[in-house]
Amino acid sequence: MADKSTKGLADVVAASTALSDIDGKAGRLFYRGYDIHDLAGRATFEEVAHLLQRGRLPDRAELAAYSESLAEGREPGPLAAANIAEIAGKQTPMEALRSLVSLSAADDPDKDSIAPEANLRKAARLTAQQPVLVARYHAARTGGGVPDADPELSIAGNFLLQVTGRRPEPRQVEIFDECLVLHADHTMNASTFAARVCAATLSDMHSAIVAAIGTLKGPLHGGANEQVMKTLESIPADGVAQAVRDRLAAGEKIMGFGHRVYKTEDPRATHLRRMSAELAEAAGDDTYYRMSKEMEEVVFEAKGLYPNVDFYAASVYHYLGIPTDLFTPVFSISRMSGWTAHVIEQHADNRLIRPDSEYIGETDQKWKPIDER
Repeated sequence: MADKSTKGLADVVAASTALSDIDGKAGRLFYRGYDIHDLAGRATFEEVAHLLQRGRLPDRAELAAYSESLAEGREPGPLAAANIAEIAGKQTPMEALRSLVSLSAADDPDKDSIAPEANLRKAARLTAQQPVLVARYHAARTGGGVPDADPELSIAGNFLLQVTGRRPEPRQVEIFDECLVLHADHTMNASTFAARVCAATLSDMHSAIVAAIGTLKGPLHGGANEQVMKTLESIPADGVAQAVRDRLAAGEKIMGFGHRVYKTEDPRATHLRRMSAELAEAAGDDTYYRMSKEMEEVVFEAKGLYPNVDFYAASVYHYLGIPTDLFTPVFSISRMSGWTAHVIEQHADNRLIRPDSEYIGETDQKWKPIDER
């Protein structure tokens, strides 16, 4: 029987990385040595993507050049663009993104190379195209149009513009940009590990990202923020405490609480709680923020669990006007910066990832002809 400490590769170091680090006991997260509390609300998502993919926070000239490369690579290629409508009619959001990123590989001019410079160009294109693919998918399934990108807006601003059809308020853009920063990377989570396993075979970046998206699609990794919103919508605003206690008594899991790594509050949740409160006040309706606060208190009292990044992200995205079933695709918009950075890092110092396993099946079996079985 496998030792419990290694089940699910718990506490097993699978790779060395300079991209991000977690201090689970202290509840701290770092991107290339920068504390997330220092970056959130200060560095833009574009700066953080540059930091992860290219190794440093950019100066003004570097940021301008990187932003230009994002703008140039924003438009999906002809194969992906031509299939969005049909895919939107047949696939759920994460299924659609898996398909569209795969199709995008055929349109990418660097598809046949994993050289460092080619990988940097592909990373920028994937980072720029992901929010556009999400917005166009949503428009295709609803029969709406997608406004043209505004060159004056950031990735965050253009996504809100294109997915809601309304020009966002400057503060909404700042808040969503901070959300993207908070979700940009998170060490060796399941989707990142899947991307690195794929990249370690010297497969291409798009294949690795498809592996990551397929992994994020699973409800034990992505989707918790969507489930949090569905929970909030399913219980009466004045009956949160009783509903939560009833569900816990029935053995049900309350999504958005606890974390495999953090032993205290997820540092990203600290910022998301604040943003949820601010957006609720701006909306003139604090129902979901108030319900979230009460739910947080009841779960901590009953289980001693802290909220994770998914919990307050749900109400933040809701207040920003993002449809609930796009919450996990939004996660992928941000995490694309980290996934691509991990692929770059894996290719730069590669070794095939091939863990061992412990066999627990039958032994000394003897073959018999089919008529004797």
